[in-house]
Amino acid sequence: MSLPQAELNSPEVHSDFPIPDLVPVRSYRAIRAATEAICAPLANEDYVVQTMDDVSPPKWHLAHVTWFFETFLLRPFLPGYEPFNAVYDHLFNSYYETHGSPYPRPARGWLSRPTVAEVYAYRHHVDAAMEHLLLDSLLSPNGGGASDEILSRLKLGLHHEQQHQELLLMDIKHILASNPLAPVYRSDVAQPRITEPTGLEWIGYADGMKPVGHSGKAADFAFDNESPRHQQYVSAFWLGSRPVSNREFMDFIDDGGYERVELWLSDGWSTAQNNGWAAPLYWERSGSKWLYRTLAGRQTVNPAAPVCHVSFYEADAYARWAGARLPTETEWEVAATESPLTGNFLENDQLQPLPPANEEPGPVQLFGDVWEWTGSAYRPYPGFKPLGGSLGEYNGKFMSGQMVLRGGCCATPASHIRASYRNFYPPHARWAFSGFRLARED
Repeated sequence: MSLPQAELNSPEVHSDFPIPDLVPVRSYRAIRAATEAICAPLANEDYVVQTMDDVSPPKWHLAHVTWFFETFLLRPFLPGYEPFNAVYDHLFNSYYETHGSPYPRPARGWLSRPTVAEVYAYRHHVDAAMEHLLLDSLLSPNGGGASDEILSRLKLGLHHEQQHQELLLMDIKHILASNPLAPVYRSDVAQPRITEPTGLEWIGYADGMKPVGHSGKAADFAFDNESPRHQQYVSAFWLGSRPVSNREFMDFIDDGGYERVELWLSDGWSTAQNNGWAAPLYWERSGSKWLYRTLAGRQTVNPAAPVCHVSFYEADAYARWAGARLPTETEWEVAATESPLTGNFLENDQLQPLPPANEEPGPVQLFGDVWEWTGSAYRPYPGFKPLGGSLGEYNGKFMSGQMVLRGGCCATPASHIRASYRNFYPPHARWAFSGFRLARED
């Protein structure tokens, strides 16, 4: 099932009573409907599979994002709210230790119950209660002064669900690709034309003090880890005009890139050797050519498309092989702030990275297609303060052992991304739609 923009903007989702034309209500309905549209092509059996610790069953995603609204909005702000099932507070708590006892992440695939139907019933129960809460808080003069806090948490909850829309597609891809039957998620996704990459250009940026982080405008959403905005000195640098392509990464493979220890960080080499890495995740040789698994089935690797499903270790090894490096996240943000926020996102309904659409000067594909690994560890900005209460666990406690990625990908909703957005994964992660571009010194 595709996700046309008209459907994403529809105000008629999950409602048995009239709703005024209120932006928060419309946004809530549209994002909740988009999540369910992502799951529509699945068979019931697909909803319960967990292929590795980092992958969650689709059923769990549907329930967890619902738990978020129930826990942080309905329980504290809707008088008389009755939970759908009290045990769900344990089952679908992801990692909020200050709230309760999270169910172990590696064991999410053990849960045959609640059923898929019960999870959807849970979603609709919470949706009905959320609409009552929003109406009461936004329209009633007796809203109790909670409207600002409710709207703030609503924005966080909606962006949280958009994060899980991307995660759903990542996890669904891993689940189906792990099956020897090679099941197809959607056969109606258009396959891009096979092309060769254009030449890589280098774009120069001057040194100087640069503003980094979210602007702080109240109307613009940002996660707490994007703040505070601060000044940082950046030396002059050159940035690749586009992400590294599949063809270029094939050259790395053909030159023994996975066999040359001198190219790798020590822990990266150990990880690659212990796991038998010889190509990006989902790649497989077929005679003289490479195939890879996509959400639309097996396809020939498109040489011009950005390489995808590589770890930080692989990106770093390639950069060393190419005589370059990965950009810092500050360098990436400097370039992205000057670029239009356009790209191949979830709404494009391609579900895989595409070759660059044009050869215009300036960096292309900074947004969409692939998350881009940077050379920066995920650490707090100077003066960082997490949200108060349990919501403070959202980002801050993960600022160790992770690397920063920037720009969004082909599974990211367009309204969810911005130049200051900081994604993060451990350096060995490959199942995300992750690629990279190169940088070098002046």
